[in-house]
Amino acid sequence: MSTFVIEGGHRLAGEIEPQGAKNESLQIISACLLTPEEVHVTNIPEILDVRNLIGLLECMGVKVERRGKGDYLFKADDIDTDYITSEDFVRRCASLRGSVLVVGPLLARFGEAFFAKPGGDKIGRRKVDTHITGMMNLGASLDYDEAKRAYRLTAPEGGLHGTYMLLDEASVTGTANIIMAAALAHGTTTIYNAACEPYVQQLCRLLSAMGLEIEGIASNLLTIHGAERLHGAEHRILPDMIEVGSFIGMAALNSSEITVKNVSYDNLGIIPDSFRRLGIALERRGDDIYVPAQDVYEIETALDGSILNIADAPWPGLTPDLLSVMLVVATQCRGSVLIHQKMFESRLFFVDRLIDMGAQIMLCDPHRAVVIGLDHKNTLKANRMLSPDIRAGIALLLAAMSAKGTSEIGNISQIDRGYEDIDNRLNALGAHIFRRPD
Repeated sequence: MSTFVIEGGHRLAGEIEPQGAKNESLQIISACLLTPEEVHVTNIPEILDVRNLIGLLECMGVKVERRGKGDYLFKADDIDTDYITSEDFVRRCASLRGSVLVVGPLLARFGEAFFAKPGGDKIGRRKVDTHITGMMNLGASLDYDEAKRAYRLTAPEGGLHGTYMLLDEASVTGTANIIMAAALAHGTTTIYNAACEPYVQQLCRLLSAMGLEIEGIASNLLTIHGAERLHGAEHRILPDMIEVGSFIGMAALNSSEITVKNVSYDNLGIIPDSFRRLGIALERRGDDIYVPAQDVYEIETALDGSILNIADAPWPGLTPDLLSVMLVVATQCRGSVLIHQKMFESRLFFVDRLIDMGAQIMLCDPHRAVVIGLDHKNTLKANRMLSPDIRAGIALLLAAMSAKGTSEIGNISQIDRGYEDIDNRLNALGAHIFRRPD
């Protein structure tokens, strides 16, 4: 388990470009299973979670050709149907959160899929009920395999069939999985309360390019006209909005001037305005974001003077993946803010590490924390920490970069799961981060 050693307090300057979006990549790579023809995908981030999913597809028999950095060809024309029902397959899936997204394509194309409880972040319960219920709505039957310790979904004779369904929650991965299962179903499927994040929109656009007719893209009401067969296509992954937000927060924490390049600004939604509410005077310059160095970052208040409340919500609301970063940024702003993380009950527990660094934070309950900004007058102190999950890990890294002294962050494989070559990329801006192998 490697460790980051961070010498804090260095001003940053320059330009940085976000990697391809992790969450979109997991969906798009899984969708390649829906066709025996070649699918060409570019701007794939070469991070641990994505590499592991590609490795899983290779074990399944998918031909994978890496043509260059982030540039891949996938051809699923000779899937090993014995392997996708094997114990090794289930074991691999159980260790990889993104593996949940191969269930819909496998069920649709081969009539059977195992649904192992996936691994990933330790941020509390992450239900898979929406996925399973959606596929059962399409006609799949469900049973539990004791030997493999996994659920097995089986399509009826003749294949899945389209239907109307109202999702119990606007789950991003649940929506993506059901869309892919419905892609080869007979007839029309209507999904109401569908997630409509840009990455789900991107999945729909890829499937459209593969020959699937989808209505309602970018809305929460999708109509999918199942196809008998899908063909190959080309697709480019969007920039990762979580990295964009992380870099904006990094600049503010270090009172630094940076430019985040090629952000696909129109797909960022409310993210820029959410950082502006913390007092960050970022500017849009074409498709770039310029973050100026400021002496003061003042958190806004409501018109009646009450404390600012920043909460996550389904798109087009604020993504929960950025709340950890925004919480850390607020520790060095002027003013106070209530951070309300609604989705995961354990994601705010990392604030104990920030309190040890001198941050003024009151954890109200597993979902809410009040941050009292230090206005850069009392800098954070160096600390030794462990990264509990991807998003808390990057937040702790940003905190350590602004802290006085030398910090250490262990378990950085969690950070590597979501951020490609992050230490070298930040060092190019002036950070002092050293990766120490254990």
